[in-house]
Amino acid sequence: MIPDSLRQLLDATKGQREAEWQGRRVLLFNTAWGELAVSLQGAQVLHYLPFAPATGRAADARPAPGKEDGWLWVTPTPQALPGTIRGGIPVCWPWFADESPDGRGPMHGTARQAEWRLDGVDDEDEGVEVHLSPTAALDEQLTPRVMIHASAQRLHVELITEHRGETPVKLTAALHTYFAVAHVHQCRVEGLAGARYLDKRRDFSEAHQQGELGVRGPLDRIYESNRPVILDDGERRLRIAKQGSDSTVVWHPDSQLPGDTPAEAGLHFLCVEAACTRVDPVWLVPGAQHLLATTLTREDLAQ
Repeated sequence: MIPDSLRQLLDATKGQREAEWQGRRVLLFNTAWGELAVSLQGAQVLHYLPFAPATGRAADARPAPGKEDGWLWVTPTPQALPGTIRGGIPVCWPWFADESPDGRGPMHGTARQAEWRLDGVDDEDEGVEVHLSPTAALDEQLTPRVMIHASAQRLHVELITEHRGETPVKLTAALHTYFAVAHVHQCRVEGLAGARYLDKRRDFSEAHQQGELGVRGPLDRIYESNRPVILDDGERRLRIAKQGSDSTVVWHPDSQLPGDTPAEAGLHFLCVEAACTRVDPVWLVPGAQHLLATTLTREDLAQ
């Protein structure tokens, strides 16, 4: 579920190209295996739509109104630069939420607003692999890079952090995925039953999930779990797996939507995030690396 202006750019794309959207450089792929759009502001995946294996889709074919147009949601009214785009998979780094070392850093870190460069594209018939790195240093000791692999079977995103400094550093991060859903109140997240969670809406009070998670109102929870989960919105079941993370964040503000999200559009996303938070911060020593990854598949194609 993406804005019409981005949909039009993708429909006009044959193969791979770079274009401008909302004042930002974006990488666009429209191939036999499916579609992918990535913003070079923040190394942010904006859109992923796999086609049926080996079938592709006619260039002028559009999903009917209300039908599937990708697994990710992007607000139809994104902020102008230097603001960030709400939706897709924002990269939160080198801290999650408001947990900057001095308490004054931007929400979710500096990577989201930064400009990233394209380091390489490995394009094959079965999919594409994209490598990105920031154009300027974002931390005194830590260096991030992002790898995105998309095919007709899955979307896999990696955030790799390298410690090139001299003293240990605490790191939190997230791949803040906005999933496109038929209606947020129809959603069910399976795989968190029994997990401990911190409820950010109740001053980080601790509780345990009773049964599977249904979405009936505002949610902002950090679940202590490294298990894959299934997101079921009544029309589609997606499997969300991850690496390097013991926190699964589930967020939706319900009617208390941010200013860049119209009320109707706000009914059609749910965030389920692979993260390292205050529950499981990462301490990196000089020379070490950390990999945070998320892998999205349809449940019937999951390995």
